[in-house]
Amino acid sequence: MHTTSGHWRLGALLALTTAIMWGVLPIALKFTLQQMDAVTITWYRFVAATLILGAILAHRGRFPRLAALNARGWGLLLIAILGLCGNYVLYLLGLDHVTPGTAQIVVQLAPILLLTGALVLFRERFSILQWTGLLIFISGQALFFNRDLAQLLTGGGAQSTGVWLVVASAVVWAAYALAQKQLLNVLGSDGILFCVYVAAVFMFYPASEPAQILHIDGFTLSMLVFASINTLIAYGAFAEALEHIEASRVSAIIALAPLLTLAAMVLLGAVFPGFTLEEPLDALKIGGAVLVVTGSIM
Repeated sequence: MHTTSGHWRLGALLALTTAIMWGVLPIALKFTLQQMDAVTITWYRFVAATLILGAILAHRGRFPRLAALNARGWGLLLIAILGLCGNYVLYLLGLDHVTPGTAQIVVQLAPILLLTGALVLFRERFSILQWTGLLIFISGQALFFNRDLAQLLTGGGAQSTGVWLVVASAVVWAAYALAQKQLLNVLGSDGILFCVYVAAVFMFYPASEPAQILHIDGFTLSMLVFASINTLIAYGAFAEALEHIEASRVSAIIALAPLLTLAAMVLLGAVFPGFTLEEPLDALKIGGAVLVVTGSIM
């Protein structure tokens, strides 16, 4: 069993770094979507991830040994590839229709769906605390979308389309995570991700337009670069945080990401009066967001 170092201040700081990275990521992506399409952005992000992670694996001599996979292993790897690729592009397509704060609240479904899948596939069990957390999470979602529930349930409108696309991104992410859990018996997590990244570069290239990067302004380019390295920084800090504090404490800290997104948008709206991504918040939405985060932590 892994033993943490006990450096809880460092561990908490690293976990908070992850939460901040994930909190501001949708804002950077939203700006990038103003001048680039979702598929091209996703392709560039996967190219950057492939080059950086490939260099790290080459330095460590830890490229994945695909010869160890049997037919079931290849099937699981295919699910992982399609799941994470689908997550990246569906989230961006949804983000094109909703605000970053809304996208962050909805995508919190992903870990809940992962837990639900574990109940069904791996015969895991929920404690009373987890069942209570699930009820609080659902209540928070309903409260956050209190004024939009009818439209979301009946369909129609950009808001409804965006929300359901983000829901779909959460579903396929859960499929990826469940497949990766099984693949860890034969491949390391970094090796699995490298396989996904390489496959994604080839999958998205035919539908992407790399030349778009020649026609964007400097600010959008900086947002694209940030989005491309954001996930690697976040996951690196996440993995290092687990070396210093318990996984439950890390998870509780990174669950704050949606609240950090909302706070960042309000702050940007206050500092820059022309900021156009500000979330229209009221007491019910704020309360719903807090319940979603509380339920996720539980």
